[in-house]
Amino acid sequence: WGGQLRVLEAACEMAEKERGISCELIDLRTLMPWDVETVEKSVNKTGRLVVSHEAPVTGGFAAEIATKITERCFLSLEAPIARVCGYDTPFPLIYEKYYVPDALKCFEAIVQAAEY
Repeated sequence: WGGQLRVLEAACEMAEKERGISCELIDLRTLMPWDVETVEKSVNKTGRLVVSHEAPVTGGFAAEIATKITERCFLSLEAPIARVCGYDTPFPLIYEKYYVPDALKCFEAIVQAAEY
């Protein structure tokens, strides 16, 4: 969701071009309520889930998504759910480009999930 969407679009394009991995990119648009049914349908189809956001990994909304999908799709998962998020550390805004997950970091998570 949000600003990470364009980063994830680039990562999905890289996965398709370089590894032949087809991705389903879901834009949640809202977090309260969030579209759990769409994500659940995708996970039941693919067996995988990569969630990315700009906030720290600890306490981020990706944890809520991962938990809910694990509860609802545990037997369908073929790989651990991957969370690609910011680091668990304060950072000066001047270093934001190093903190926010980029397309390469997201691409690597996609490849790991696909090859698990």
